[in-house]
Parts: sequence; structure tokens; C-alpha cells
Amino acid sequence: MKRTSRPGDSILNKHDADKRDLFAIADLANEFGISTRAIRFYETKGLLKPDRLGSTRVFRRRDRARLILILRGKRLGFTLRDISEYLSLYDADGTRTAQVKLLIEKVDERLDLLRAQLTDLETTITELTEIRQLADDRLSNAPLDGEAV
Repeated sequence: MKRTSRPGDSILNKHDADKRDLFAIADLANEFGISTRAIRFYETKGLLKPDRLGSTRVFRRRDRARLILILRGKRLGFTLRDISEYLSLYDADGTRTAQVKLLIEKVDERLDLLRAQLTDLETTITELTEIRQLADDRLSNAPLDGEAV
């Protein structure tokens, strides 16, 4: 179940979170308004790699930053595969050139898709508006109930 977060709901405020080195799974879940199950899911997909103290997951600043990128990527409509590919380049290329080039490519693809969807939506809205007007015209020209045709 997805939690909705509101300012002040989090145990940690952003300023405190930026200064901390370690986070419990519940801290991150509360801060970002998501479930602990979602965080564990990202872990199973290899997007997050928390340390373990016994059976307890311990997330570091790096995991928190990656979670921010994961959630932003999801919000913008990127797939987990896209996000994973982007995150994997962070470690592979110290200059971040490949990562930035991939980002540009994926953003351009997403923009193209959204523009196409926008065109489709505008066409659909125009057609529905015309249908609605035809239906309204038909009703206004129709005989009243009980009136002879």
C-alpha cells in the first residue's frame, strides 16, 4: 500500500536527512512516503544495496540518493530497466559522460512519446467535443417527450 506523505509526516526532515550517514528502512519509507515493501522491491531489483547489521538493513546516503533518483525516474515515466541502466553507469564511468549521454537519450525518447500522446489526447478531445456538440444539437432539435414526430 502506498503511503501519502505530507510535510511534517516524516521522522526526518530533509535537512536532518542530508546530514545523516545511516538510515533505517522505515526512515526512508517515511521520508519519501512509500512503503518499506517498495524499498525492498528496489533492493531485489538491484537498484539499492543496503548494508546488513544482522538481519537489519542499513541504508547509507548513497542509497538515499539512489532512491531519490529511482522515485524521480518513476514519476517521469521511466522503466525500472531504464533507471537501473542509468544508475549502473554511475559506478562504471568516473567522468559521468556515458551516464549523461544515456540520460539525454532516454529523456529525448520520453519527450517524443509524451508529445505523441499529447497529440493523440488533443485529437481525442477535439473528436469528443464534436460528438458532444452533435448530441446536444440532436437533443435540442428532438421533439419533446409525448410530442408527435
